[in-house]
Amino acid sequence: MCEFTAIVSFVLTAYGNIGELKYLYFSIILFWYLSICVANTLLIVVIHVDRRLHEPMYILLCNLCVNEIKFSTSLYPLLLSQMFSDSHEVTLPWCFLQICCLYTSAPAEFCSLAAMAYDRYIAICHPLHYNVLMNTERVFVMILLVWIYSFVSFILSFSFIFSLKFCANTIDNVYCDHQLLIKLSCSVSVHSNILEIFFAIVSIFIPFSLISVSYMKILKACRKTSKENKQKAVTTCTPQIVSVSNLFVGCIFSFINFRLLVAHVPDEVHVILPMYLLICQPILTPFMYGFYLPKIRQSCERFLFNRNS
Repeated sequence: MCEFTAIVSFVLTAYGNIGELKYLYFSIILFWYLSICVANTLLIVVIHVDRRLHEPMYILLCNLCVNEIKFSTSLYPLLLSQMFSDSHEVTLPWCFLQICCLYTSAPAEFCSLAAMAYDRYIAICHPLHYNVLMNTERVFVMILLVWIYSFVSFILSFSFIFSLKFCANTIDNVYCDHQLLIKLSCSVSVHSNILEIFFAIVSIFIPFSLISVSYMKILKACRKTSKENKQKAVTTCTPQIVSVSNLFVGCIFSFINFRLLVAHVPDEVHVILPMYLLICQPILTPFMYGFYLPKIRQSCERFLFNRNS
């Protein structure tokens, strides 16, 4: 039996003693975070300024970019502040806030991609009804539902962590994670595993299933269309397919890290694996859409270089 004591802060032990390397790590993390913010903000501004991009697909892309900034901001400022900390402490409210931001951003990411996949399905499979089925009001309702869905799934799955009593305050990670937090609890709920499975189903598998159905129908429709239309469909769908695939890989890495606990794996790997999505996904989105889609690429060039063509 562990003895309960009032915990007011947690110590993030994965930082270790980085010594003079903290200046190098700080520079790399700051550069990466600024790159994410600038790239996603640029895409949002370009879509807002260029009226030719005021279409459902690009409005949904703006929402995805907002989520990428939120996703990154839930991690990188803490990493930067901890680089120059001797104690590597994070207060209980900030720890809970970080968990809330991280675990609402993840389902919002999948749901946003599901909405974008549905948009492409309507555009490719039902082009004559596109303007009716994907009007501006419906798009904003979809965006609102994405955020409501992500917050409700978090509350239903992890609200119990706010009432946990902790017997220890050391988290073997560089950020607060609900699974590591539960391990520190004096009385872990028997339902915690069920709730985690529920969260995985509602935040990952349901949106992923909707995405899969949309692209299977798109693939079926493309088999009956012209070569030009096939090429157009491939061009518009490739960034979303890459984003979904990357998300799925990141989820597999997190599952391997927290569930399988592979032996003889260095501690650094256990720290990096669950951070894969936080590192790669927020920068992948703007670059995939910004560079791969000709319409956005041309708008970015007009905006940045003041071209009128």
